[in-house]
Amino acid sequence: MRSDAEKHGAQWAQQHDARVTRIGLFLRKTRLNEVPQFFNVFRGEMSFVGPRPERPEFVSGLAKEIPFYQQRHLLKPGITGCAQINYSYGATTADALNKLEYDLYYIKHASPLLDVQTVLRTIGAVMKGAR
Repeated sequence: MRSDAEKHGAQWAQQHDARVTRIGLFLRKTRLNEVPQFFNVFRGEMSFVGPRPERPEFVSGLAKEIPFYQQRHLLKPGITGCAQINYSYGATTADALNKLEYDLYYIKHASPLLDVQTVLRTIGAVMKGAR
């Protein structure tokens, strides 16, 4: 991100984000920007599969606007999850609500089989270059 990327406050990430530098764009396209999160998994702070963490600047507002939003915090956040493979970038409260539906589905149906399916679909998305 550019050094002044959020001088007017936190903003949602979006496709073709003007705040992203060339290096940042490369990291996003190759998904190398996700590598540091593997260290969080190894430290036990995250799961490999689970609800994707949201920026803290947005959580309290979303929790006020969307019923049951805090339920997504019942599990450790994940590097990948049902919302990431079934829904594109989210940049609105309505998008957050749609992603929450996938997160709640995962919480209700969490199982090793669902984790394997999610990982396989994630690998497929990475190989296609889809986001």
